[in-house]
Amino acid sequence: MTSTTTSYPDTRLLIANEWVDAASGKTIDVINPATGKPIGKVAHAGIADLDRALAAAQAGFEKWRKTPANERAIIMRKAAGLLRERAGDIGRILTQEQGKPYVEARGEATAGADIIEWFADEGRRLYGRIVPSRNLNASQLVMKEAIGPVAAFTPWNFPINQIVRKIGAALASGCSFLCKAPEETPASPAALMQCFVDAGIPPGVVGLVYGDPAEISGYLIPHPIIRKVTFTGSTPVGKQLASLAGLHMKRATMELGGHAPVIVAADADITLAVKAAGAAKFRNAGQVCISPTRFLVHNSIRAEFAKALTTQTERLKLGDGLTEGTTLGPLANARRIGAMDKILADARKAGAKVLTGGERVGTDGNFFAPTVLDEVPLEADVFNNEPFGPIAAIRGFDSLEEAIAEANRLPYGLAGYAFTQSIKNAHMLAQQVEVGMLWINQPAAPTPEMPFGGVKDSGYGSEGGPEAMEGYVVTKAVSIMAA
Repeated sequence: MTSTTTSYPDTRLLIANEWVDAASGKTIDVINPATGKPIGKVAHAGIADLDRALAAAQAGFEKWRKTPANERAIIMRKAAGLLRERAGDIGRILTQEQGKPYVEARGEATAGADIIEWFADEGRRLYGRIVPSRNLNASQLVMKEAIGPVAAFTPWNFPINQIVRKIGAALASGCSFLCKAPEETPASPAALMQCFVDAGIPPGVVGLVYGDPAEISGYLIPHPIIRKVTFTGSTPVGKQLASLAGLHMKRATMELGGHAPVIVAADADITLAVKAAGAAKFRNAGQVCISPTRFLVHNSIRAEFAKALTTQTERLKLGDGLTEGTTLGPLANARRIGAMDKILADARKAGAKVLTGGERVGTDGNFFAPTVLDEVPLEADVFNNEPFGPIAAIRGFDSLEEAIAEANRLPYGLAGYAFTQSIKNAHMLAQQVEVGMLWINQPAAPTPEMPFGGVKDSGYGSEGGPEAMEGYVVTKAVSIMAA
């Protein structure tokens, strides 16, 4: 599993548009998941560093909130252009620290530019309204104002995508943005932030820190400078941060874990279902919050579907993401290997059949064979907890009502997929499946103009569409009486 080498930079903290070391000089090693070896270091912020970053965020907010929306849009669009120009280099950095194939990594950077541009333009349309007054001598206005400095916490699976969904809405609304990005994948977020600095954004409007996640969240969320919290990650951690935010009356957006059902009806186009859902399942080695995970297939076509999905899965090329032709990279860290082993052991014990994969590949790096399970019992862990890895679990059903009931059984409700050629079935699925996003007869298509978020234990708030902007503004009612 050889690859083309490319330089990997050490990462520092971004405070007031300056890249600085932690005051303590402390750093953390960054590991390449394809080799298991260190490739660089990232600065580890302490409380003194956080205080500097917070002061910068407050100063940046005071300037940015007074910057006209069209001028904010110009800077954001320039940053997006730089991100698009640098997508190739950033993609190679991202692949080294996260593991996904280079094509996916470069695509993530390019898609990030699109998201930033969309929010830049949407910020021009952040309208209030005039309300007719009951007193003709008065004017009544409803105004939308930036909520204030934002604390963002983002994960390692999409180091750029998960930031741009937050920073786009925040900056377009007039907020400053302080991000605690993942220590495992620090350099690609830094490259993203450099695009904003190079685009001419005022000092303090964007900031970037790394360190101990619990210490940073425990300090930033209660801090009086922070007025908004946004987090993407696991449901247990999200609940802790949401509780802390609520304790301090902070607005929060939570994009949490999922366990996406894929309902394949009896009349589905099997070829389409396998191609669309199968490709989505193994994107980023299954380390995707909206990844298809529970394949619910009508019993009349289950065997044919399972065979086709197995054939497609066995065509995947596992390897270093920088190696040409690789379609499936390593898992992001060694912990995920242990998690996959545990899931497979439980599935086998429960009686599931392993059609392909099911084991680690090699001893160097974090490679795990793409896996298809069939006849998975409901009590198996893989059907109850998000695997977050390259495992597709199949179970049959006899009626669409039965499939919908299983889709809704768990407390998660982020994304769902369905395949049917019946308009009646499509309407039934759209109305009854309890998720924030449902894609029918297609792979996931999370465009920036559409809402992105979940229900139930998968969180609340949106990171897409005009709805995303609401999380970063406050509504002010103003009534002006003629003197």
